[in-house]
Amino acid sequence: MKVAELVDLNKFNLVEKDLPTPSSNEVRVKVMAAGTCGSDSHKMKAGWKYGFPAVMGHEFSGIIDAVGDDVENIEVGERVAVAPFIPCFECEYCQSGMFQMCENYAMVGQTQPGGFEQYVCVPARNVLSIGNLSFTEGALIEPMAVAMHAVMGINPEIGDTAAVFGLGAIGDLVIRLLKAAGVVNIIGIDIDDKKLEKGLEEGCSYVINSAKESLEEKVAEYTNGQGVDITMECAGSKITEEQSLLITKRRGKVGFVGIAYSDVMLHKDAFENIFRHELTVKGFWNSYSAPFPGKEWTTSIEMVKNGSVKIKDLVTHKFELDEIQDAFNMIVSRSESYNKVMFYPNGIE
Repeated sequence: MKVAELVDLNKFNLVEKDLPTPSSNEVRVKVMAAGTCGSDSHKMKAGWKYGFPAVMGHEFSGIIDAVGDDVENIEVGERVAVAPFIPCFECEYCQSGMFQMCENYAMVGQTQPGGFEQYVCVPARNVLSIGNLSFTEGALIEPMAVAMHAVMGINPEIGDTAAVFGLGAIGDLVIRLLKAAGVVNIIGIDIDDKKLEKGLEEGCSYVINSAKESLEEKVAEYTNGQGVDITMECAGSKITEEQSLLITKRRGKVGFVGIAYSDVMLHKDAFENIFRHELTVKGFWNSYSAPFPGKEWTTSIEMVKNGSVKIKDLVTHKFELDEIQDAFNMIVSRSESYNKVMFYPNGIE
């Protein structure tokens, strides 16, 4: 089978390997679609801590190709999405159903081979049937579950107003889910005009290019000077992480979803807003709950199936597996505006 091995920072070699054999509690997945995560480009520049060679890819879907001897209720030929997180199921957090807090987890596409290859073995409990969804949609269930975890956790109410920083795949999905939850006035914030245009198409009432406009003035204009009920920070920028505290109304809620890649230092006004305005500040990590992998995953699949949330249009670039180096060169250099980049190890869907 064909495997895209990461052998150094942003250096991939395409190699041939034998098909892996699933253990007694695993299934083998023929990978049909595998997406890139926003964290992938960061790892290509800042460092890969999981050793070389490695097989990346933690957002993927495919077809069950083989099952282990002890696997039940999963059939060869079934179309599935793969939850990449492998908790220990033994620590205090796992026993409490807070799997994303696991102290001894493994991760498909990081600590063990992921979806940037034609076939991969994963624990049977980590696959979910996607029925007649396309494989592209199946590979997008993982980022949708991340967005779902955050939106469920921030608990929006019908009629709320919201701001979303960062209109990449996660931010875009957060917007769609907030809209589905009844949030009526959503402000999308980014510095990429193409992503802002997409935000208007997908449910934003207003968009702000914070590199060109005064963010606080525009939010005040769009909210009658009150600020928003909910701010979701999905950009992972030290600038937007502070700005989130400045545009949220008194007693509002701030959800931090984006990964911080540098120290976040708060100015006096931003910090004082937390206690003077009695803000609720919550962080959201990953996408899991009990029973594993959680309602974030099952609800995401159901919402795409019934058409209440559409996700296929998030994909802006499609590549064969042997084009992976060119694709990551584009991702790392940002030579093009992109949202979700998708690989098709067994042929483009």
